Amino acid sequence: MLSDLYSGSLEDARARQERVSIAELEAAIALKPPALNVLAALAPDEVIKIIAEVKRASPSRGELAEIVDPQRLAKQYEAGGAAAVSVLTEQRRFKGSLADLESVRKAVSVPVLRKDFIASEYQLLEARAAGADMVLLIVAGLEQPLLKRLYELTLQLEMTVLVETHTSEEVSRAVDLGAELIGVNARNLNDFTLDRDLFAQVADQIPSGVIRVAESAVMSVADVAHYRSAGADAVLVGEALVVNGDPTETVAEFASVA
Repeated sequence: MLSDLYSGSLEDARARQERVSIAELEAAIALKPPALNVLAALAPDEVIKIIAEVKRASPSRGELAEIVDPQRLAKQYEAGGAAAVSVLTEQRRFKGSLADLESVRKAVSVPVLRKDFIASEYQLLEARAAGADMVLLIVAGLEQPLLKRLYELTLQLEMTVLVETHTSEEVSRAVDLGAELIGVNARNLNDFTLDRDLFAQVADQIPSGVIRVAESAVMSVADVAHYRSAGADAVLVGEALVVNGDPTETVAEFASVA
């Protein structure tokens, strides 16, 4: 599944590159205001930080919500106290787009994450040109030399990298990279099962001073509290915010967990 997601994402990026050149992206980037300070926005605090996700669908759950107006949803997240907004831009299985990211960037004042299966320099340039302040790099999908190259280019573009891990070995690779923002995803990307206790098992490997983000298996305040007690500085939440009740109220409840 992970291999298919990457191959599809890269194929779609190549198709976009036929329409928009690297030179055009670089020209657009030159006109963009500086990226927002993600590390400051997600820095450890008395309460947990929420990265709220614009998420229409997923391979494991199928269609989740018909999000006609990503801007409105992002504003609801911000009103609830979200520290950042994540936008899924993968179009095949998650039904997202770069247009979603561009519209969200115009709507909120908090940092915006491009969440996709990024494996090329072109995708990073796209992210910055669309207004992203940070991007997701998934250790499981990238050999270390490519991961390092993409990580360094992201920094050169003055964005922040959320380095996503799923195992103890992947956390070690993220630490070796010098990552300042490490996510631990409870979802196994091979079979899509969830292990909410994975974060607690590997959190001690993440050095002091590195921001720890728990990803997946967050459906309730109890889940947020579970991650907080295990040492999470932030949680990334998607499904719970688009399928249950009022997004603003749900974010506010999650963001109150100390």
